Amino acid sequence: MGDDIALSDLQMDLMRVLWRGGEWSVAEATEALADRALAHTTVATLLTRLEKRGVVELRRDGRQLLYRAAVSEAQVRRSMVSSLIAQVFRGDPKALLAHLVSEREVAPGDLERVRALLRDDAASKPSSTKKTGGRAGGSER
Repeated sequence: MGDDIALSDLQMDLMRVLWRGGEWSVAEATEALADRALAHTTVATLLTRLEKRGVVELRRDGRQLLYRAAVSEAQVRRSMVSSLIAQVFRGDPKALLAHLVSEREVAPGDLERVRALLRDDAASKPSSTKKTGGRAGGSER
């Protein structure tokens, strides 16, 4: 499975079912998506296509086909956000963040969480770029 995973809304809903864990038959997945009122054949087709793309795995149990997620939700999220940044924001993640803030898609409490994540990320980076006071093996600040 490559890193480029783009899924439609319907495919995402189906994957959310599979991400609950375990193996799912077409009938079980169709039932889990009852609010979408999908035909059994529609769900079967979606699963077959996702299996061909390597997004889901298939196991045969007698005549029954059982499916499970082959990629994590985090992998899909990472891929789709990367594509969004590349295609819509010309590769600039700061432009995405600025857009979310300017469109009021991010609440003030959310901004503080982002700041904390950035602080944690900066603190976990290797110290090779930090100043050492000019001495080999000097203390970090």
